Amino acid sequence: MVRRIAAALLGASFSAATVVAQAPHLISQHDGSDADAYVYVSARVGDSNRTQVYGFAAESTGELTPIDGSPMAADVTFLAVNGKYLFGSDVTGRFIHAFAIASDGMLRPTASTNVVRPGKACDGAGALFVDHAGATVYNVGSYGTDCAEAAYQAFQVDKTTGRLELVHEAHAGMNGALLRFSADNRFAFGAGCTGSGPLIYGFVRHHDGSLTRISEDSPLPARDGNQSWCPYLAVADARNHLVVPVYPSAESSEPNGPFQLATYSIDEDGMLMTTSTPENMPKIAVGSLTDLAMDPSGRLVAVAGSHGLQVFSVNGGAPVRAIPGLLTRQEVDQMFWDGNGHLYAISQSAGKLWVFNVDEDGWAPAPGSPYAVSGAQNIAVQPAQMQPKDDRLRGVERAASEVPDPTR
Repeated sequence: MVRRIAAALLGASFSAATVVAQAPHLISQHDGSDADAYVYVSARVGDSNRTQVYGFAAESTGELTPIDGSPMAADVTFLAVNGKYLFGSDVTGRFIHAFAIASDGMLRPTASTNVVRPGKACDGAGALFVDHAGATVYNVGSYGTDCAEAAYQAFQVDKTTGRLELVHEAHAGMNGALLRFSADNRFAFGAGCTGSGPLIYGFVRHHDGSLTRISEDSPLPARDGNQSWCPYLAVADARNHLVVPVYPSAESSEPNGPFQLATYSIDEDGMLMTTSTPENMPKIAVGSLTDLAMDPSGRLVAVAGSHGLQVFSVNGGAPVRAIPGLLTRQEVDQMFWDGNGHLYAISQSAGKLWVFNVDEDGWAPAPGSPYAVSGAQNIAVQPAQMQPKDDRLRGVERAASEVPDPTR
């Protein structure tokens, strides 16, 4: 069966386990001064309900060493970064904590925001994601009968303290999952099979970070006979195209074959167009899908699942091309790219953290990979060169403020 991230986001109890770096080369801690990226993993402290955050500095080769002072005290589960702060959902489900990221990758707590409003029984700190500019933190909450439908809460980030201010709550109208933003930061997309059928859904992102649902639903790839498609997750490249995994289904939402990767073009109003067909969509070889991640260059997309990790080359709205071989055949639960050709992946069941060097010609494990991990649950990766990223994304934020609203 498809492993639904949304099911975990809406009401499940979460437990992180201790991350243990046991590889022989992790002998001394690192000051992070020449790191390409910083890698953060939330982890339980022993058998208690408390958690810590383990930090690693990634070298240009992809090799990891612990950041000085790691692990750092922080009772958080889900993680997100915006270039200046690490945000984490509190283990109690009430708070989102902010930690300033120093130039050496060390964390300093700066603010805690209570996200549970009076009289709102469905409120809670859940999975987190940010827009491309890092101006807004989104919390995947819930609402409705039995708190069964997704709510996307947009929080504006105070640049000085990291404190969050609730701007808006958008209702998905379904059991939704994480959204991914288009390259220009104007639209956000998700996908899933709901009680009303298969759906690729989009939102307009406004200048204050609030989201408005695009009323027109997106088309599914061409069908083969009576077969229908069930989409799950979506991710955009750097040129306003979208990759959406879909699997064939008959009368129910149960899979009737392996996932295949559809591609879409995003027009100026956020509408999606596709030329994907059963024949030109490559099949994935990782079993039940768990995660989907686009390299910041937009040229590579990684697909994780119960049977491993696979990478595809992306060429706009044209069909994607599989890069030969599985990077691992063990279950992978979550992935991040760092923008320097490194792909980081964790497995809860295997107790491992992998780092791979990947380009369009192939891939190779980074030195020291995989690392021994005991029940790692959540990971976030922050490229070390933060200021150039902020300069680039100021233009993105200006573009987002000028977007027309196609729902009006």
